[in-house]
Amino acid sequence: MSTTLRVLIADDELLARKRLSRLLTALPDVEVCGEAADGEAVLAAVRAGGVDVVLLDIHMPGLSGLDALALLPQGRPHVVLCTAHAEHAVEAFEHGAMDYVLKPVEPARLQKALERVRARMEPDARPRDVAPVAEKPTAVASAAPRALARLPIPTRQGIVLVDPETISHASLDDELVTVFTAQGEFLTDFTLNELAEKLPAELFHRVHRRALLNLRQVARLEPLETGGYLARTARGHAVEVSRQSARELRRMLGLRRGAEDEG
Repeated sequence: MSTTLRVLIADDELLARKRLSRLLTALPDVEVCGEAADGEAVLAAVRAGGVDVVLLDIHMPGLSGLDALALLPQGRPHVVLCTAHAEHAVEAFEHGAMDYVLKPVEPARLQKALERVRARMEPDARPRDVAPVAEKPTAVASAAPRALARLPIPTRQGIVLVDPETISHASLDDELVTVFTAQGEFLTDFTLNELAEKLPAELFHRVHRRALLNLRQVARLEPLETGGYLARTARGHAVEVSRQSARELRRMLGLRRGAEDEG
């Protein structure tokens, strides 16, 4: 049996809180444990205990959502950002947010974010829409490459250790791969295939033969005539998504299938 997630709704707009409460009530194993209209109320509710997840808006009076996120105590609840402003996602992840959901919040996207939280809280839990996978022999499992907590990138000034979550994408130009991060852009000798093995598979996806993309850093997907997308990152970069990868993205994001998916 899944553990019930106790969710605190934090938004200064009453209608937004009511909508989230309605969506949460319809989800299994989810309990609304309180509401907060500003950052101070969020901190007070978290200190009082009994909160597993905070659905956090950014623009609130007094302490903003990001201010409150930065001030949350150690051992804090998981935080899912609920906002119409995707450009703040990078800063939110730097402060430890697990996910962000764009307003107006869609039920399927909200459920997916909460399932991600549940999987983090319960190591054996799997998303409800994913079938169990048979366990592989220990020897095979131990041989699989592990995602690095920090990606080492050699530069002229030394080796830069980069948090994978701050990487928006990597692109191949001629024979060189550039890694785009919150700290800047770095040329690397890694191939895109090598980067894909070293970085967390749940974040990074090969969206083009010349690009690796962190989906959490994507602010907008612009359709292309080819059937693919132009992905706009939170820092304003444009990354081409191939037609085949666009199909996979639509499935992952729960978007309606396009005519090009029928072929």
